[in-house]
Amino acid sequence: MTNPEIERIKTALPGWVEAGKPFASEGKVASYIPELSKAPKEALGIALISKDGETIAAGDADLSFTMQSISKVFTLILALMDNGEELVFSKVGMEPTGDNFNSMLKLELVRPGIPFNPLINAGAITVSSLIEGADAADKSARILHFFKELAANDCLDYDMAVYRSESETGDLNRSMAYLLKDNGVLNGSVDDVLDVYFRHCSINVRCADLARMALVLACDGTDPLTGQTLIPRRYVQIAKTFMTTCGMYNASGEFAIQVGLPAKSGVSGGILTLVPGRFGIGIVGPALNAKGNSRAGVRLLETMSQELDWSMF
Repeated sequence: MTNPEIERIKTALPGWVEAGKPFASEGKVASYIPELSKAPKEALGIALISKDGETIAAGDADLSFTMQSISKVFTLILALMDNGEELVFSKVGMEPTGDNFNSMLKLELVRPGIPFNPLINAGAITVSSLIEGADAADKSARILHFFKELAANDCLDYDMAVYRSESETGDLNRSMAYLLKDNGVLNGSVDDVLDVYFRHCSINVRCADLARMALVLACDGTDPLTGQTLIPRRYVQIAKTFMTTCGMYNASGEFAIQVGLPAKSGVSGGILTLVPGRFGIGIVGPALNAKGNSRAGVRLLETMSQELDWSMF
């Protein structure tokens, strides 16, 4: 039986992508991690996977890019699976900050000195320290294996050039980590924790990988294409709530109004989003707006949400 929504997407998506591409000219490719500056500014690609396994792609969907902050959603889930809610949220809060994703201002000004949420850098570094493993290499191997399961892609791996670039220029993240350790939030070696963090941010993906990972979240932790439950439903609820309130940096409120879907962006230009119970979606558009989100990617999602009436609100 033909699904009218899927047929409409197949017909209209190439045009929506072409209409979104000019907005890339208004953005800038991230350069504070030098290796990211090599990405093609004009690119825009998307892949969607339905709960029935239908895959639809358009534009530069085959462009590879690193997950960056999108990985924070899934390391949070893994930390919750390893430790439970009580321990994780004794180390990291649940609220939006109103500050930049790499700010550490409130670590000094607001007691008890824990990060406001797990999707800012300080929070994600803290979460990285909570992943179980004998050492940094073991923790990173567990994260990569988990991501491979969620993406149904055994070929996922690190972009080592991006990893080295992040590690060599990550002085602000090191400052945060040492402050967290001084506050009693971070256990273990700062260098080991940061190595885990830099590695999961540098995992290389394509749009279809993000879409498959998002589909698991859209279906409450179960991969509908295999029937396997990969994440407890409660932890999916937590992750999707953080995506809605904090996932698009300081534009999360605007995105909730204009698009109305849980989403997480990264400074490589990736966006992971989902339509609950129906679609997982992965987007790449390396040119960023002033808030650090893909300029053309956000525009594309605004168009699709309006045309397909996808907003949850």
